[in-house]
Amino acid sequence: MDLLTSVILGALQGATEFLPISSSGHLALAGKILGSNVSTGLVFEALVHFATMCSVLIYFRKKIARLIISLFPPYTEEKLPSLRLSAIIILGTIPAAVIGLAFEDFIERAFGSGKIVSSMLLVTAFLLLSTHLVKRGQKSIGFKSGFIIGLAQSTALMPGISRSGATISIGLFLKVSPAEAAEFSFLLSLPAVFGVNLLKSLQFASSPINLSELGIYMAGAVTAFIVGYLSIAWLLRIIKKGQFFYFGLYCLFIGTMGLIFL
Repeated sequence: MDLLTSVILGALQGATEFLPISSSGHLALAGKILGSNVSTGLVFEALVHFATMCSVLIYFRKKIARLIISLFPPYTEEKLPSLRLSAIIILGTIPAAVIGLAFEDFIERAFGSGKIVSSMLLVTAFLLLSTHLVKRGQKSIGFKSGFIIGLAQSTALMPGISRSGATISIGLFLKVSPAEAAEFSFLLSLPAVFGVNLLKSLQFASSPINLSELGIYMAGAVTAFIVGYLSIAWLLRIIKKGQFFYFGLYCLFIGTMGLIFL
């Protein structure tokens, strides 16, 4: 991998990890477009995923700090809302963990099919566009809605299904307020992304690391962090303006082009 490719893929990861257009789908399609000789490798994938996780941690640092503090005694009334949200996030993480382990081989094979990736992008497009028909609600996240949103997150294990697109859309369908649906989606991503990083770290721990490419990989990771941070801020503004569904038009175009040309 050269420096330009690393930066391009890092920017793609940073933008598509949080924008509702599927990071896995774009990286899979980008690999085919850039050439079959382009291989990201486990080290690069782990670094860019870690970078995007850091962008969430820093953007929501105050909220996350309260969630962590709430897990430790003394358990005061002031901590109860944060403790409740922590429990909901844990509950919402379970479906993706179970489904990911149960269908790991099938999901891995799907990444190699441009047709499957493109088809799943069309599913994401339909989901996003349908949110335009939903009247905005003002409900807060509860245990039931949190678990349902967690189920939606598990569908994003398939390349082409946007994690943020699925979770925010289902939140809107459940009449959760747009701002809270988006924030919960980002917070819910942390255990999942941490799990991905842990698995990839264990996989490449026993493999030799090409130190000559480490600097190139780091450039991609830094790019992913910066673009990821900016993408979070931009998406929150888009949702507040009620323009979330426009991303569906983009996914419709990319998915259609993928089916035609790949």
